[in-house]
Amino acid sequence: MDPGETVLSDRVRINGIETPVTLTAGGQLRWPARCLWIEKQVLGFSVEGSLIKIRAVVESEAGICCCENKTALLRKTFTLEPFSEESFRLWTQKLQEFIDSLGRPKRLFIFLNPYGGKKSASKIFLDDVKPLLEDANVEYALQETKYQLHAKEIIRNLDLSKYDGVVCVSGDGILVEVVNGLLEREDWKTAIKISLGVIPAGTGNGMVKSLLDSVGEPCSASNATLAIIRGHKRALDVATISQGQTKFFSVLMLAWGLIADIDIESEKYRWMGSARIDFYALQRMFCLRRYNGCIRFVPAPGDEVHGEPTEPMEVYSNGGPESGYSGPSDVDVQKSNWRKIDGPFVSVWLHNVPWGSEDTMAAPDAKFSDGYLDLIVVKDCPKLALLSLMTGLNNGGHVKSPYVFYFKVKEFVLEPGARAEDPSKDGIIDVDGEVVARGRGTYKCEERTLMAYDKLHIKMDQGLATIFSPI
Repeated sequence: MDPGETVLSDRVRINGIETPVTLTAGGQLRWPARCLWIEKQVLGFSVEGSLIKIRAVVESEAGICCCENKTALLRKTFTLEPFSEESFRLWTQKLQEFIDSLGRPKRLFIFLNPYGGKKSASKIFLDDVKPLLEDANVEYALQETKYQLHAKEIIRNLDLSKYDGVVCVSGDGILVEVVNGLLEREDWKTAIKISLGVIPAGTGNGMVKSLLDSVGEPCSASNATLAIIRGHKRALDVATISQGQTKFFSVLMLAWGLIADIDIESEKYRWMGSARIDFYALQRMFCLRRYNGCIRFVPAPGDEVHGEPTEPMEVYSNGGPESGYSGPSDVDVQKSNWRKIDGPFVSVWLHNVPWGSEDTMAAPDAKFSDGYLDLIVVKDCPKLALLSLMTGLNNGGHVKSPYVFYFKVKEFVLEPGARAEDPSKDGIIDVDGEVVARGRGTYKCEERTLMAYDKLHIKMDQGLATIFSPI
């Protein structure tokens, strides 16, 4: 059917004014004063007596037919009143049929982290998320997380058949817990297919920033909620980080060196708020550390110029827990074009999505499901050049620096070493904002971590997870 073909045309009252209204096959609801795109603007509708109340989001500038520009969106209700019972029946039927055809979620399980970021998740949910879900007739179960790994515990045993998606009102940490919990289930093959959503209410918000920025939309709770309601989805790569039989599943990034030190050690200045990152970054740049070690990798086609040839790495065992996902299937690594770069390093950073946080575009060329990680390496850099490089993080300009190696890898091995200037001290390995390994003499080195400060093997599984997306 032609999208412009008329499905229903009638004279009705809109907000009390009699007017001709047309519904097209492409989902346009038109009358002389306005047109609404059902897919993008209409959230849902309810019936109250002889009235059909259509709940929508419209731009703050009146009279715009569709949401091409990026002005603020407002919730608005349009009351449609047909003049006959048959007209009323047709309008409700055709509107519902079109909305149902969009494949939108009807039931969601929502994690809310009340402790993340500025501890504003509860307010964000009540002010920005809940009203939109109610407008869209989306049912939900709400679960507050009470401690670290609480979401992972819950998702491992949740009856996922009751829900069309799992949403995290938080920073990136709860999403990572959910992915790890899904992949530790006995039914992980089915579980990991459930659609995941993120609404920014934490410190980093790198995943949702990457999703919304890909279509030029601001990183707001409202925009993120609308993306979930509309039900569009995209595949998401998952990286398996392995050390012996121990595994961790990552969807964002791994950092070692300068970036990891700033991210983790700045916690001691949390009382400063978000300024702690910039404050501590200056400290680390002027008292720069370099780390011995080696990185080995299988580069993406076209990126073989980086590093020097090395022998193929022995792949990790796919063993591990008795149940759950054990990592991507092994390929014939003997045929892989392994390369290596020896240290010392200022920073090694792997990224799965473009943005590490709302103000850090770590990997401007990263894709959600290309099967590769973007690798950003700094081996050495004068301090003034490093300061300039770090200021370019807000727009991805740092990757153009002559001191930065930036390319894509399919498989990666990190062999971390001690600080070049003080061999009695090691570093920190940060994965998705959490410490996976700490070496000697590091911040909170007395605390146990999931892995040892030793060789890690990272492999990609292309498009393993699914995430709600604006497009």
